[in-house]
Amino acid sequence: MLSYFELKKNDTNLQTEVIAGISSFLATAYIIVVNPSILSQAGMPFAAVLTATVLVSFFSSLMMGIYAKNPILVAPGMGLNAFFAFSAVIGLGVPWQVALGAVFWSGILFLLLSAFNIRTLIIRAIPRPLRFAIASGIGLFITLIGFTNAGFIIQNPSTIMGVSTLNPTLITFLAGLLLTAVLLVRNVKGAILIGIVFTTLAAYPLGRWWGTEADPLIVWQGVFAAPDFSLLWELDLVNSLQLSILPVIFAFVFTDMFDSLSTLVGLAEAANLLDEQGQPRNVKQALVTDAVATTLAGLVGSSPGTAYVESAVGIEAGGRTGLTAVVGGLLFLPFLFLAPLLSVVPAIATAPALVLVGAFMVRPIVKIDWLQLDEAIPAFLALVLIPFTHSITQGIIWGFLSWTALKIATGKRKELSPALLVIDAFCVVALVLE
Repeated sequence: MLSYFELKKNDTNLQTEVIAGISSFLATAYIIVVNPSILSQAGMPFAAVLTATVLVSFFSSLMMGIYAKNPILVAPGMGLNAFFAFSAVIGLGVPWQVALGAVFWSGILFLLLSAFNIRTLIIRAIPRPLRFAIASGIGLFITLIGFTNAGFIIQNPSTIMGVSTLNPTLITFLAGLLLTAVLLVRNVKGAILIGIVFTTLAAYPLGRWWGTEADPLIVWQGVFAAPDFSLLWELDLVNSLQLSILPVIFAFVFTDMFDSLSTLVGLAEAANLLDEQGQPRNVKQALVTDAVATTLAGLVGSSPGTAYVESAVGIEAGGRTGLTAVVGGLLFLPFLFLAPLLSVVPAIATAPALVLVGAFMVRPIVKIDWLQLDEAIPAFLALVLIPFTHSITQGIIWGFLSWTALKIATGKRKELSPALLVIDAFCVVALVLE
């Protein structure tokens, strides 16, 4: 089995790959708690989403390791879960069963696009500044959700949004945020997970020892329990094909497409995981894995799966083969039986993780040329409309349409590829359908 991963050819060994797999898991494990905390706000049962999250992460990471032979973990994607819960279900009023059907159909579309390499052609047609802006906008959206879940940002009739006054809950969140940030700065492995555990423990006195009027945030329900498979096959395949749901499927396709390809390319370049042509190693197999992860997510009850940029932690630890992903994937499995333990984690405990993950996701913003206004303005619109409208779809649509409009108005029509014009047509259709 070890010879299958060609450890010697990749200048690595079993010990290094195992350590790298553990490191990637620690960097990624926060999704076990964060994904259920987000999707449960859409009315889905926390424990069942946790089970679905583990299943997607386990099977998809194994597939990435064995089939694509890449040291990259796959799990339900941040940003994609936010769109599922806050834009599709809460914002558009789509029942979560129908939204799961949309996830499934987007996964089928991913498979077709990946199998025929159409997906890669589409990505090449999308202007790089818009890619950077969309990734950064999603980061801001996730950060806004984190601050809102913590009660730090609240509604204000005069200013639309405002900041809450100091209270025990807010102080607990700020303490967790500071600790997690310090651990990240000091490069402590598993910093986000440690921050979640610390904030959870600190939240225990709320409503108990501190004499607040609020109900206790943590209700102990035990440690072990059988997995909750109640979300399996709960997707609505028929109603998710209605015309009104097409914009949701469209958004899943676009967002996951940007996320997975940018992650694969970025990690491959950073770790020199390239083939003879200088392209990311086994990129087609990796994209097929990503597509299968999304399809599986719809079937078991989660938002789409995608390659995780946090896999860079394991790659930095020396991981170079698919064995890293196999080790990391296997470590997800025990959490099938720990749902009661993890379900005690309150929203303010995962809020610091959401805020700081958002900080990671805005890194591409520095790659935008802000002095070239015909590109900077569309990028800016995509960047700010995603958090301001609570809609990833709106940010994507208006970013593309404004890009095309400005290029035409400034006599740069030749910079618009036919594929980009097709994307614009889909954007217009999405607006009409919505």
